[in-house]
Amino acid sequence: MAAMAAGPDHLFNLRNNFYLGAYQAAINNSDIPNLSPEDAIERDCLVFRSYIALGSYQLAISEIDESAATPLQAVKLLALYLSNPENKESTISSLREWLQDPTIGNNPVLRLIAGIIFMHEEDYNEALKHTNAGGNMELHALNVQIFIKMHRSDHAEKQLRVMQQIDEDHTLTQLANAWLDLAVGGSKIQEAYLIFQDFSEKYPMTCLILNGKAVCCMHMGNFEEAETLLLEALNKDAKDPETLANLVVCSLHVGKSSSRYLSQLKLSHPEHMLVKRASSAEDSFERACQSVA
Repeated sequence: MAAMAAGPDHLFNLRNNFYLGAYQAAINNSDIPNLSPEDAIERDCLVFRSYIALGSYQLAISEIDESAATPLQAVKLLALYLSNPENKESTISSLREWLQDPTIGNNPVLRLIAGIIFMHEEDYNEALKHTNAGGNMELHALNVQIFIKMHRSDHAEKQLRVMQQIDEDHTLTQLANAWLDLAVGGSKIQEAYLIFQDFSEKYPMTCLILNGKAVCCMHMGNFEEAETLLLEALNKDAKDPETLANLVVCSLHVGKSSSRYLSQLKLSHPEHMLVKRASSAEDSFERACQSVA
Protein backbone atom coordinates (compact mmCIF):
# COMPACT_ATOMS: atom_id res chain seq x y z
CA MET A 1 0.00 0.00 0.00
CA ALA A 2 2.97 2.33 0.57
CA ALA A 3 3.57 2.64 -3.17
CA MET A 4 0.04 3.91 -3.67
CA ALA A 5 0.48 6.57 -1.02
CA ALA A 6 3.60 7.88 -2.78
CA GLY A 7 1.76 10.02 -5.34
CA PRO A 8 -1.70 11.48 -5.91
CA ASP A 9 -4.38 9.01 -6.99
CA HIS A 10 -5.37 10.47 -10.35
CA LEU A 11 -8.19 7.97 -10.82
CA PHE A 12 -9.88 8.45 -7.44
CA ASN A 13 -12.88 10.44 -8.75
CA LEU A 14 -13.26 8.27 -11.83
CA ARG A 15 -13.35 5.07 -9.74
CA ASN A 16 -15.79 6.61 -7.30
CA ASN A 17 -18.17 7.66 -10.06
CA PHE A 18 -18.05 4.14 -11.48
CA TYR A 19 -18.57 2.41 -8.10
CA LEU A 20 -21.60 4.60 -7.29
CA GLY A 21 -23.23 4.17 -10.68
CA ALA A 22 -22.51 7.67 -12.05
CA TYR A 23 -21.47 6.10 -15.35
CA GLN A 24 -21.99 9.10 -17.62
CA ALA A 25 -20.03 11.30 -15.20
CA ALA A 26 -17.22 8.73 -15.25
CA ILE A 27 -17.15 8.85 -19.07
CA ASN A 28 -17.39 12.65 -19.25
CA ASN A 29 -14.56 13.23 -16.75
CA SER A 30 -12.14 10.60 -18.00
CA ASP A 31 -9.75 12.90 -19.87
CA ILE A 32 -7.13 12.96 -17.12
CA PRO A 33 -3.61 14.28 -17.88
CA ASN A 34 -0.25 12.78 -16.81
CA LEU A 35 -1.40 9.18 -16.36
CA SER A 36 1.19 6.40 -16.24
CA PRO A 37 0.70 3.62 -18.83
CA GLU A 38 -0.84 1.35 -16.12
CA ASP A 39 -3.20 4.11 -14.97
CA ALA A 40 -4.19 4.83 -18.58
CA ILE A 41 -5.19 1.17 -19.01
CA GLU A 42 -7.19 1.23 -15.77
CA ARG A 43 -8.84 4.49 -16.88
CA ASP A 44 -9.82 2.94 -20.23
CA CYS A 45 -11.19 -0.17 -18.47
CA LEU A 46 -13.38 1.98 -16.22
CA VAL A 47 -14.63 4.05 -19.16
CA PHE A 48 -15.51 0.98 -21.24
CA ARG A 49 -17.13 -0.71 -18.22
CA SER A 50 -19.19 2.48 -17.77
CA TYR A 51 -20.35 2.23 -21.40
CA ILE A 52 -21.20 -1.45 -20.80
CA ALA A 53 -23.18 -0.51 -17.67
CA LEU A 54 -25.14 1.96 -19.82
CA GLY A 55 -25.88 -0.81 -22.33
CA SER A 56 -23.48 0.45 -25.04
CA TYR A 57 -21.93 -2.98 -25.57
CA GLN A 58 -21.08 -2.46 -29.25
CA LEU A 59 -18.97 0.58 -28.50
CA ALA A 60 -16.67 -1.46 -26.26
CA ILE A 61 -16.64 -4.36 -28.73
CA SER A 62 -15.71 -2.21 -31.74
CA GLU A 63 -13.20 0.08 -30.01
CA ILE A 64 -11.13 -2.54 -28.14
CA ASP A 65 -8.99 -4.22 -30.79
CA GLU A 66 -6.77 -7.29 -30.75
CA SER A 67 -3.67 -5.29 -29.81
CA ALA A 68 -5.20 -3.90 -26.59
CA ALA A 69 -3.81 -4.92 -23.19
CA THR A 70 -5.19 -8.00 -21.37
CA PRO A 71 -7.42 -6.00 -18.95
CA LEU A 72 -9.14 -4.32 -21.91
CA GLN A 73 -9.54 -7.66 -23.71
CA ALA A 74 -11.26 -8.95 -20.57
CA VAL A 75 -13.64 -5.97 -20.57
CA LYS A 76 -14.41 -6.70 -24.24
CA LEU A 77 -15.31 -10.29 -23.25
CA LEU A 78 -17.82 -8.92 -20.74
CA ALA A 79 -19.38 -6.76 -23.47
CA LEU A 80 -19.58 -9.78 -25.81
CA TYR A 81 -21.12 -11.92 -23.06
CA LEU A 82 -23.80 -9.35 -22.17
CA SER A 83 -24.59 -8.28 -25.75
CA ASN A 84 -25.26 -11.70 -27.18
CA PRO A 85 -26.87 -14.24 -24.84
CA GLU A 86 -27.19 -16.79 -27.69
CA ASN A 87 -23.45 -16.74 -28.15
CA LYS A 88 -22.40 -16.79 -24.50
CA GLU A 89 -21.02 -20.36 -24.65
CA SER A 90 -18.25 -19.29 -27.01
CA THR A 91 -17.49 -16.22 -24.87
CA ILE A 92 -17.23 -18.41 -21.76
CA SER A 93 -14.97 -20.91 -23.52
CA SER A 94 -12.63 -18.04 -24.59
CA LEU A 95 -12.67 -16.84 -20.98
CA ARG A 96 -11.72 -20.31 -19.69
CA GLU A 97 -8.88 -20.51 -22.21
CA TRP A 98 -7.45 -17.17 -21.07
CA LEU A 99 -7.75 -18.10 -17.39
CA GLN A 100 -5.68 -21.24 -18.06
CA ASP A 101 -2.96 -19.25 -19.85
CA PRO A 102 -0.12 -18.88 -17.30
CA THR A 103 1.00 -15.55 -18.83
CA ILE A 104 -2.33 -13.73 -18.31
CA GLY A 105 -4.50 -16.05 -16.19
CA ASN A 106 -3.72 -14.25 -12.94
CA ASN A 107 -4.46 -10.74 -14.26
CA PRO A 108 -6.73 -9.08 -11.64
CA VAL A 109 -9.09 -7.54 -14.22
CA LEU A 110 -9.44 -10.86 -16.07
CA ARG A 111 -10.21 -12.59 -12.73
CA LEU A 112 -12.72 -9.84 -11.87
CA ILE A 113 -14.52 -10.18 -15.23
CA ALA A 114 -14.50 -13.98 -14.79
CA GLY A 115 -16.14 -13.51 -11.38
CA ILE A 116 -18.78 -11.17 -12.83
CA ILE A 117 -19.58 -13.52 -15.73
CA PHE A 118 -19.77 -16.68 -13.59
CA MET A 119 -21.89 -14.80 -11.03
CA HIS A 120 -24.28 -13.93 -13.89
CA GLU A 121 -24.32 -17.64 -14.73
CA GLU A 122 -25.14 -18.36 -11.05
CA ASP A 123 -22.06 -20.62 -10.97
CA TYR A 124 -20.79 -19.19 -7.68
CA ASN A 125 -18.16 -21.83 -6.96
CA GLU A 126 -16.57 -21.23 -10.36
CA ALA A 127 -16.68 -17.46 -9.77
CA LEU A 128 -14.92 -17.84 -6.40
CA LYS A 129 -12.20 -19.97 -7.98
CA HIS A 130 -11.01 -16.81 -9.72
CA THR A 131 -11.93 -14.08 -7.22
CA ASN A 132 -11.32 -15.65 -3.81
CA ALA A 133 -7.59 -14.87 -3.77
CA GLY A 134 -8.50 -11.17 -3.82
CA GLY A 135 -5.81 -8.75 -4.94
CA ASN A 136 -7.72 -5.48 -5.09
CA MET A 137 -10.77 -3.82 -3.55
CA GLU A 138 -13.06 -4.67 -6.46
CA LEU A 139 -12.26 -8.39 -6.15
CA HIS A 140 -12.95 -8.30 -2.40
CA ALA A 141 -16.24 -6.45 -2.99
CA LEU A 142 -17.25 -9.00 -5.63
CA ASN A 143 -16.49 -11.80 -3.14
CA VAL A 144 -18.87 -10.14 -0.67
CA GLN A 145 -21.59 -10.10 -3.36
CA ILE A 146 -20.98 -13.73 -4.31
CA PHE A 147 -21.08 -14.94 -0.69
CA ILE A 148 -24.33 -12.99 -0.11
CA LYS A 149 -25.83 -14.71 -3.19
CA MET A 150 -24.75 -18.06 -1.68
CA HIS A 151 -26.45 -17.10 1.63
CA ARG A 152 -23.06 -17.26 3.35
CA SER A 153 -23.04 -13.96 5.23
CA ASP A 154 -20.38 -15.41 7.58
CA HIS A 155 -17.91 -15.61 4.66
CA ALA A 156 -19.08 -12.23 3.33
CA GLU A 157 -18.31 -10.72 6.73
CA LYS A 158 -14.74 -12.10 6.65
CA GLN A 159 -14.19 -10.45 3.26
CA LEU A 160 -15.60 -7.20 4.60
CA ARG A 161 -13.15 -7.35 7.54
CA VAL A 162 -10.27 -7.66 5.04
CA MET A 163 -11.57 -4.59 3.17
CA GLN A 164 -11.93 -2.63 6.42
CA GLN A 165 -8.32 -3.43 7.32
CA ILE A 166 -7.14 -2.15 3.92
CA ASP A 167 -9.27 1.02 3.86
CA GLU A 168 -12.30 1.47 6.07
CA ASP A 169 -13.46 4.65 4.28
CA HIS A 170 -13.15 3.25 0.74
CA THR A 171 -16.39 3.60 -1.22
CA LEU A 172 -16.39 -0.15 -1.97
CA THR A 173 -15.87 -1.00 1.72
CA GLN A 174 -18.87 1.16 2.61
CA LEU A 175 -20.96 -0.35 -0.19
CA ALA A 176 -20.00 -3.91 0.79
CA ASN A 177 -20.92 -3.06 4.39
CA ALA A 178 -24.36 -1.85 3.27
CA TRP A 179 -24.94 -4.98 1.12
CA LEU A 180 -24.06 -7.20 4.05
CA ASP A 181 -26.28 -5.19 6.44
CA LEU A 182 -29.20 -5.64 4.01
CA ALA A 183 -28.52 -9.37 3.75
CA VAL A 184 -28.37 -9.80 7.54
CA GLY A 185 -31.45 -7.62 8.08
CA GLY A 186 -33.03 -6.71 11.40
CA SER A 187 -31.35 -3.83 13.20
CA LYS A 188 -28.62 -3.76 10.52
CA ILE A 189 -31.04 -2.20 7.99
CA GLN A 190 -30.80 1.18 9.74
CA GLU A 191 -27.00 1.04 9.43
CA ALA A 192 -27.27 0.32 5.70
CA TYR A 193 -29.69 3.25 5.32
CA LEU A 194 -27.17 5.58 7.01
CA ILE A 195 -24.41 4.46 4.60
CA PHE A 196 -26.58 5.27 1.56
CA GLN A 197 -27.69 8.51 3.24
CA ASP A 198 -24.03 9.44 3.70
CA PHE A 199 -23.35 8.75 -0.01
CA SER A 200 -26.32 10.90 -1.01
CA GLU A 201 -24.94 13.82 1.02
CA LYS A 202 -21.39 13.47 -0.37
CA TYR A 203 -21.99 12.60 -4.01
CA PRO A 204 -24.51 13.30 -6.79
CA MET A 205 -27.60 11.09 -6.54
CA THR A 206 -27.45 7.99 -8.74
CA CYS A 207 -29.88 5.11 -9.34
CA LEU A 208 -27.59 2.92 -7.23
CA ILE A 209 -27.76 5.24 -4.19
CA LEU A 210 -31.50 5.86 -4.58
CA ASN A 211 -32.24 2.13 -4.91
CA GLY A 212 -30.04 1.41 -1.89
CA LYS A 213 -32.00 3.86 0.25
CA ALA A 214 -35.33 2.62 -1.16
CA VAL A 215 -34.58 -1.04 -0.38
CA CYS A 216 -33.70 -0.04 3.19
CA CYS A 217 -37.00 1.85 3.45
CA MET A 218 -38.95 -1.15 2.18
CA HIS A 219 -37.25 -3.40 4.73
CA MET A 220 -38.27 -0.92 7.44
CA GLY A 221 -41.86 -0.77 6.12
CA ASN A 222 -41.61 2.82 4.81
CA PHE A 223 -43.07 2.08 1.38
CA GLU A 224 -44.22 5.63 0.61
CA GLU A 225 -40.69 7.00 1.10
CA ALA A 226 -39.32 4.09 -0.94
CA GLU A 227 -41.73 4.88 -3.79
CA THR A 228 -40.64 8.54 -3.84
CA LEU A 229 -36.96 7.53 -4.03
CA LEU A 230 -37.64 4.96 -6.76
CA LEU A 231 -39.62 7.41 -8.90
CA GLU A 232 -36.69 9.82 -8.61
CA ALA A 233 -34.41 6.99 -9.80
CA LEU A 234 -36.80 6.23 -12.68
CA ASN A 235 -36.51 9.88 -13.79
CA LYS A 236 -32.73 9.42 -14.01
CA ASP A 237 -32.93 6.17 -16.00
CA ALA A 238 -36.27 4.81 -17.19
CA LYS A 239 -34.74 1.43 -18.08
CA ASP A 240 -32.70 0.69 -14.95
CA PRO A 241 -33.60 -2.92 -14.07
CA GLU A 242 -33.17 -2.60 -10.30
CA THR A 243 -35.38 0.50 -10.19
CA LEU A 244 -38.11 -1.24 -12.19
CA ALA A 245 -37.88 -4.45 -10.13
CA ASN A 246 -38.02 -2.50 -6.85
CA LEU A 247 -40.99 -0.47 -8.14
CA VAL A 248 -42.86 -3.72 -8.91
CA VAL A 249 -42.40 -4.83 -5.29
CA CYS A 250 -43.05 -1.40 -3.80
CA SER A 251 -46.24 -0.85 -5.85
CA LEU A 252 -47.72 -4.10 -4.55
CA HIS A 253 -47.14 -2.91 -0.98
CA VAL A 254 -48.71 0.52 -1.49
CA GLY A 255 -51.72 -1.03 -3.24
CA LYS A 256 -50.94 0.26 -6.74
CA SER A 257 -50.73 -1.65 -10.01
CA SER A 258 -47.25 -2.90 -10.80
CA SER A 259 -48.02 -4.27 -14.28
CA ARG A 260 -46.54 -1.31 -16.20
CA TYR A 261 -43.18 -1.60 -14.40
CA LEU A 262 -43.15 -5.38 -14.89
CA SER A 263 -43.90 -4.94 -18.62
CA GLN A 264 -41.05 -2.42 -18.94
CA LEU A 265 -38.72 -4.83 -17.13
CA LYS A 266 -39.76 -7.71 -19.43
CA LEU A 267 -39.05 -5.59 -22.51
CA SER A 268 -35.71 -4.15 -21.49
CA HIS A 269 -34.34 -6.99 -19.28
CA PRO A 270 -36.02 -10.30 -20.18
CA GLU A 271 -33.33 -12.22 -18.24
CA HIS A 272 -34.05 -10.45 -14.93
CA MET A 273 -34.76 -12.75 -11.97
CA LEU A 274 -38.13 -11.06 -11.27
CA VAL A 275 -39.25 -11.54 -14.90
CA LYS A 276 -38.29 -15.24 -14.77
CA ARG A 277 -40.14 -15.70 -11.48
CA ALA A 278 -43.22 -13.89 -12.76
CA SER A 279 -43.33 -15.93 -15.98
CA SER A 280 -42.85 -19.24 -14.14
CA ALA A 281 -45.70 -18.20 -11.81
CA GLU A 282 -47.82 -17.38 -14.89
CA ASP A 283 -46.97 -20.80 -16.38
CA SER A 284 -47.94 -22.55 -13.13
CA PHE A 285 -51.20 -20.59 -13.07
CA GLU A 286 -51.91 -21.53 -16.71
CA ARG A 287 -51.23 -25.21 -15.96
CA ALA A 288 -53.45 -25.08 -12.88
CA CYS A 289 -56.27 -23.51 -14.92
CA GLN A 290 -55.91 -26.15 -17.65
CA SER A 291 -55.99 -28.99 -15.13
CA VAL A 292 -59.23 -27.58 -13.64
CA ALA A 293 -60.74 -26.94 -17.07
